Amino acid sequence: QVQLVESGGGLVQAGGSLRLSCAASGRTFSSTFSNYAMGWFRQAPGKERDFVAAISWSGGNTYYADSVKGRFTISRDNAKNTVYLQMNSLKPEDTAVYYCAVRRGAPSSLFRLYKYWGQGTQVTVSS
Repeated sequence: QVQLVESGGGLVQAGGSLRLSCAASGRTFSSTFSNYAMGWFRQAPGKERDFVAAISWSGGNTYYADSVKGRFTISRDNAKNTVYLQMNSLKPEDTAVYYCAVRRGAPSSLFRLYKYWGQGTQVTVSS
């Protein structure tokens, strides 16, 4: 089994920053995901789950939704099996539950291609 645990969410004023973390673990994780991409998605109430950012195994390739480019930065520490999402210049429209996910192979913006998901962490940006 693979477990993903997000942390770092909270309430912040518009213009502020938050850093989300997602730690992957599990007895089969290392053997199952020797080369895996990680992604962040978000879901606001009444809306679909949207792609936010993704990163390749090496960290050399990163992808962002247009709505967060220049404000969010995804990174990872493979020694810790952890991916991060640094969120700056936050806006009220960034309010959502943020999920991290893992998939074998290349990063993707399609949530259906990710096999394992965390439980989500709430990010609320006040105006």
